[in-house]
Amino acid sequence: MPGGAEETVAFARAARELGLKLGELELAVQLGEVRAVAVGAMGAVGAMGRRVARAELLRVAAAEGFPGALRARLRVVGTAEGAELLGISPGRFTRLARGGFLTPVRFYVNRYRAVVWLYPAAELAAFAEREPALLTGRVPAGLRATLSAGEDQRAARWRGRRVEQLLARTEDPWERAAVWAAVLPPDELEAVVADAAERAHVRELMPRLAPVPAGGGPAAEVVAAVVTADDPVEIRRCRAALDTCVRDARRARPAPRPAGAAQPPGGEPARPSALPSARPRGLWHRLLRGRRSAGDRLAAAYRGRKSPSCTTDTSSRPARS
Repeated sequence: MPGGAEETVAFARAARELGLKLGELELAVQLGEVRAVAVGAMGAVGAMGRRVARAELLRVAAAEGFPGALRARLRVVGTAEGAELLGISPGRFTRLARGGFLTPVRFYVNRYRAVVWLYPAAELAAFAEREPALLTGRVPAGLRATLSAGEDQRAARWRGRRVEQLLARTEDPWERAAVWAAVLPPDELEAVVADAAERAHVRELMPRLAPVPAGGGPAAEVVAAVVTADDPVEIRRCRAALDTCVRDARRARPAPRPAGAAQPPGGEPARPSALPSARPRGLWHRLLRGRRSAGDRLAAAYRGRKSPSCTTDTSSRPARS
């Protein structure tokens, strides 16, 4: 390549050369099985343009067991197939997923406007080896009580995983701010990013978290609800991360603004306002200790730094979102 630049191929061609569908390659990138090269910036279309390095294609193709082993790692299953894989009833599988022990990697909205969650089969197998006690006997009382109160962590855990995937694609502080903004309701974004020009820039860069059904309508409303944080703890965490990223972004470079527009006062965005305390989670919260979601790990990284920097690393159905 001229100037020593790395040879890359288009995403669609990379999928063909690996014998994958586009959705399968997208999942492979999300799960870290294939490394993609970012081209351009995140934006309203939902994701930055991506290509795959020729060397990466050779690495993946040379791996032991290719392509069968790769396809096995990319296999996703729904509730019925996942329950069969774990040797439990679909009802028990759903309770474990709602309780936060199983993290969906994809979802779609069916014709009845219900959310169908998909899980990596390889992760379910690993869970069975790690937590055999949760697959037999009575469901822990704490879980029963929590679920009776309406607890369902599937959407929150999917969002945490999706945020982590998108943060891993970029070190640009404005783009990282846009990732956190993508899961917040519009009024929360406005409360954190008070400057209109900065807010417009963040919105321009916001990635699409999941495909929106064509034609909009009720199914699109269901998708919008899934991708938007609704729990006070999750909202507070995302607001704090967004605030940190915007501050880092301002230090790196100002957001573009119309000629003659005033800079934000003091060069700092408004601090997020206080949110109501989260409801206590009791026994089940203690049972879940140590099984933090991707979003929890990212938040801990921010809290554990004196001077947080948004540029630090975080590091057999068709998949549909």
